[in-house]
Amino acid sequence: MEIELISRETIKPSSPTPTHPRIYPLSFIDNIFFRLCVPVIFFYNPNECSDQDSKVSLLRKSLSQLLSKYYPFAGRLKDKITIECNDQGVSFLVTKIKNKLSEILKNPTDKILNPLFPDKLQWKDMDWSDTLIAVQINCFACGGMAISICMSHKIGDASTIFNFMNDWSIINQKLQEEEEDKGLLVLPFPLLDGGASVFPQRDLTIFPELVLTRKNNVVCKRFVFQPSMIKSLKAMATSSSMHSPPSRVQAVTAWIYKRAVSLMGLNFQTALFSMGVNLRKRMVPALSEKCVGNIVWFSSMVADKKEMELHELVSKIKEGLSQFGDFIPETFGAKENENLSLISECLKQVTEPHPENENLFTFSSWCRFPMYETNFGWGNPTWVTTFGCSSRNIIFLMDTKDGEGIEAIVNMEGNYMTKFEHEVELFRHASLNPSNVGHDDYVFSSQALSIPS
Repeated sequence: MEIELISRETIKPSSPTPTHPRIYPLSFIDNIFFRLCVPVIFFYNPNECSDQDSKVSLLRKSLSQLLSKYYPFAGRLKDKITIECNDQGVSFLVTKIKNKLSEILKNPTDKILNPLFPDKLQWKDMDWSDTLIAVQINCFACGGMAISICMSHKIGDASTIFNFMNDWSIINQKLQEEEEDKGLLVLPFPLLDGGASVFPQRDLTIFPELVLTRKNNVVCKRFVFQPSMIKSLKAMATSSSMHSPPSRVQAVTAWIYKRAVSLMGLNFQTALFSMGVNLRKRMVPALSEKCVGNIVWFSSMVADKKEMELHELVSKIKEGLSQFGDFIPETFGAKENENLSLISECLKQVTEPHPENENLFTFSSWCRFPMYETNFGWGNPTWVTTFGCSSRNIIFLMDTKDGEGIEAIVNMEGNYMTKFEHEVELFRHASLNPSNVGHDDYVFSSQALSIPS
């Protein structure tokens, strides 16, 4: 792939942050999250509404206006628990690529995807003085585009990223209409809500940040579970004792977990399970879906025996979510200084090193987030994905474009990944790294999203 960096600049808010919110306090969940840069990339087919230069120019302007709302994101970390809202801005890179977009989507390997992210920041630890967000606009020879973003996990979770991108796209559309109609732009957004206004630090101990153990031999591969495959898995994962059938995420999660534990020679009492859970709808009262920050916690599963069938695993996952729903929202939502000891214990449990975490499997579902609604004025994205990280046994689940299938981004040590991908049963339920040219026609590829050491 021939790629040329055209420009590098810093985009600052269109209006300066007022004096009174110059210091933005992070939440007690933000405070323990790592400073890794979470990567997401959006691919857009060619469109005749305007040329690429005009689109890039408009993206600069709309991003600047967006940062006036997301003002902390244009600042810098002052310390572990606060952001200084100093309007220093975010990185904005533009590239020209001589290849066509279809060539990239046909075989999206790590070698191809890696240069499409700003400064190869994906899953890298950011310095305290670094920009909290970096964006790269990739312009293909055919007229197609890919917009990638790397956001520090310190300031937000996956929901925050997709809200940020959707708000950016809405402003971009409004500006495009303004240029065409000469109307006045009115930003359709409320004031920023998140950080310590949701989960204040109060008198809690400041715990160390979470640590991801990196391995040089971790390989990442993408597996696509088509709707027919998921239907089959859900049937296998359903039992008469369940009050409700498993969701597609629960069925795919349980299946991947079961296969991985088996091929690694572990059992369900030695291989721990963790799943990130979005707290926004689970809090009482519910928080806004637009609430920024890390509004997420971890649900676990307690196995009562070493070996379990798929439907038993789903039942245990459901049980863990039920216990999570009864405890975490009430504990974290306590007013004043209620439940501080319980919150401290939760923070302590996830931040203290545990030898048994060596065999921890962590699932993060990004399904049902509005990733395919990010329309900048030239159509919805044709594909949205993330990039593999060098920490083993971390699995990201994302919607396919039709909202019915699931893409699983699986990070696993190379020797185990070889076993995982070649199991005969696997190919009855998933396609390995299929082409994204024509989503109805899945094509096998032998290439993987391998992780550079």
